Amino acid sequence: MDSSRTEVAAEAAAEVGGGSRTGVRRNATRLGLLAVPVAFFALFFAYPVTAIVARGLKVDGVWRLGRIGEVLAQSDVQHVLWFTTWQALASTGLTLLIALPGAYVFARFAFPGKQMLRAVVTVPFVLPTVVVGTAFLALLGRGGLLDGLAGVRLDTTVWAILLAHVFFNYAVVVRTVGGLWSQLDPRQEEAARVLGASRFAAWRTTTLPALAPAVAAAALMVFLFTFTSFGVVQILGGPGFSTLEVEIYRQTSQIFDLATAAVLTLVQFAAVGLILAVHAWTVRRRETALRLVDAATTARRPRGAGQWALLGGVLLTVTALILVPLGVLVQRSFDGPDGYGLTYYRALTSADGGIFLVAPIHAIGNSLLYALAATAIALVVGGLAAAALTRRAGRLVRGFDALLMLPLGVSAVTVGFGFLITLDKPPLDLRTSWILVPLAQALVGVPFVVRTMLPVLRAVDGRLREAAAVLGASPLRAWREVDLPMVRRALLIAAGFAFAVSLGEFGATVFIARPDNPTLPVAVARLLGRAGDLNYGQAMALSTLLMVVCAVSLLLLERIRTDHTGEF
Repeated sequence: MDSSRTEVAAEAAAEVGGGSRTGVRRNATRLGLLAVPVAFFALFFAYPVTAIVARGLKVDGVWRLGRIGEVLAQSDVQHVLWFTTWQALASTGLTLLIALPGAYVFARFAFPGKQMLRAVVTVPFVLPTVVVGTAFLALLGRGGLLDGLAGVRLDTTVWAILLAHVFFNYAVVVRTVGGLWSQLDPRQEEAARVLGASRFAAWRTTTLPALAPAVAAAALMVFLFTFTSFGVVQILGGPGFSTLEVEIYRQTSQIFDLATAAVLTLVQFAAVGLILAVHAWTVRRRETALRLVDAATTARRPRGAGQWALLGGVLLTVTALILVPLGVLVQRSFDGPDGYGLTYYRALTSADGGIFLVAPIHAIGNSLLYALAATAIALVVGGLAAAALTRRAGRLVRGFDALLMLPLGVSAVTVGFGFLITLDKPPLDLRTSWILVPLAQALVGVPFVVRTMLPVLRAVDGRLREAAAVLGASPLRAWREVDLPMVRRALLIAAGFAFAVSLGEFGATVFIARPDNPTLPVAVARLLGRAGDLNYGQAMALSTLLMVVCAVSLLLLERIRTDHTGEF
């Protein structure tokens, strides 16, 4: 007890400046680095979310907190809460069941095409949820592959949602669990077997305890992404299924019941905060409790019929779960009314005033420009945050590290609508400005920048920075001369992830993208929302183009990545 009190007191002293000149300088540097990220999140995340909640729960300037109980007592809201939680648990369990064998294969086996296959399984994770929903609609919906072969349609069923969630989150488990598994020393398990333990007993007593934090972290991230699912449920679920995020969108944009939307936002915020807190704890356990080895020394060619069968099963799973939906999406984009051809792609070049004020093809250029701007913003904000979090810090700074992850789980619909009602007066009247969309996209990109750069920055020997400071270098010059050369590759990877996720952001953008400047995900959703084969075909064509851009970005990342042990 006394030691813990001493540690808290030391942290508090460090956070207020400590007693030394070095401590004051370090705290000043950290606060300076955090200034921009704190201001960015306060202005473009906390302010819009707080404003939309206040708009729903305040009447004549008085908070009506009793409205929370009234909303939660409604049977339809309780059904939404139950379905959101149930499908997230089912999706998480199914994803772990299917993806853990893949994590083992990528961690322990060496086989031709492994690097390419690793990139392929990661493609769904960076795809926009609208494209994921569209791909499974092409596979399981009207006129889809399953409908044509067996006359079975699974769209508007919970199975379509669960399968799409597994497709989307397969890479989360493979990368998070497989990255750690590849660094566990296999000699520990071999020693247990020499002492008489069976293969399963050796794995259960040595490997499983070491993997548990990584499995828990992956499960929590999958649960987070499926708990807040929007695009997949919106496209595949139909009117019978609604998650919290879908219900917030419906209450905000269709029913205009801001009170109910505000309550649901608070519920989702509380759930996401709890998930992220547990996730941060599991990550700390994974970082501090293990002694790891070089991943290059643990992989070997499969031995025996069992291991070859396992490899074949994983390859078959990847083909059926990932390649087939993407392939069907491409096939449907070329399957026009007069046979295979470019009919739907040509239709993208003509304007349809009923949906857009410009031709749908313009959404490609809009999305690329928006994503580039969002990437630049995310790199500046996320890079400064990562640099600040690298230094030894107290609980306040560690708490900000957790807050940076909130945009991944808090309702993007709320953020987007909050932009409209808060950024509408001078000096921040941005409702008609093009920068509004990149700002919303950057909120999602910043966590990926931080999570990609932080492990690399923490690996830089702090004595190098101290030596540069002793030689008279300013903090900025020390960063430029010491850190930047070592993290340049991580910076490129962070930029690639930020670009890919910005390109596919949908929840907030659907509110703020103007009709004359639609983004690709918004254009796809609006085309799918209208009847007719031509609109459906154009949605497939745009989704294919968006998929190609995301896949190319990811393949480029795989070429410059030096290791595969990060969270993403």
